[in-house]
Amino acid sequence: MAARADQTRLTVIPLTLADACDLVDRLHRHHRRPQGHKFSLGVLRPDGTLCGAAIIGRPVARALDTGWHVEITRVATDGTPNACSALYGAAWRTASAAGYLRALTYTQDGESGASLRAAGWRPVAVLRPRTGWDTPSRRRASRGTDGVVRTLWEQCRVDAPPLPPLADLRNEMRNEIPCAAPGCGRPVPVRPARGRPARYCSPACRARAHRHRHVEETR
Repeated sequence: MAARADQTRLTVIPLTLADACDLVDRLHRHHRRPQGHKFSLGVLRPDGTLCGAAIIGRPVARALDTGWHVEITRVATDGTPNACSALYGAAWRTASAAGYLRALTYTQDGESGASLRAAGWRPVAVLRPRTGWDTPSRRRASRGTDGVVRTLWEQCRVDAPPLPPLADLRNEMRNEIPCAAPGCGRPVPVRPARGRPARYCSPACRARAHRHRHVEETR
């Protein structure tokens, strides 16, 4: 049993952002490399082969970017058993040792989160899908994750303050969604989260969109 354990032992190492991004480009299923990081980690097989990487940066959601939180923005592996769990566990240990109170990450609908649970993470919220990240103030191409339900996970210290209410997180994300009315594109204003998410920035835009749809249907 000892020999088998030695054969499967993984080693976590620090990585530069460039090396971590190279691995993400080759191995990640649905995300491109991020723009920056706070730190990155790699994991080596016993033969010294780099089999995975994790990139840890600032939380993407402004409500979570308190200065005391970090977010694991990318994890990519070649399928080596336990590589994901090793990276998630090491990411939190490193962040906690650096003084951060909480680490966050997301999984997509259909992903079990088994590697996160094995590393001691817990799910804290299920977030509705975004229609996209493109806004008039910052044009961005659509992503493969648009329209996908996500689960928010955390590891935190006992003295960490509570997360913002889920409604606040939903409202902040909603503020990034452009108005769906033809020719508008302004961000939908923040409103209390209830029922279906808002799609239009004003009643006038809603009426214009309905008229446009009616004209298209009658052609």
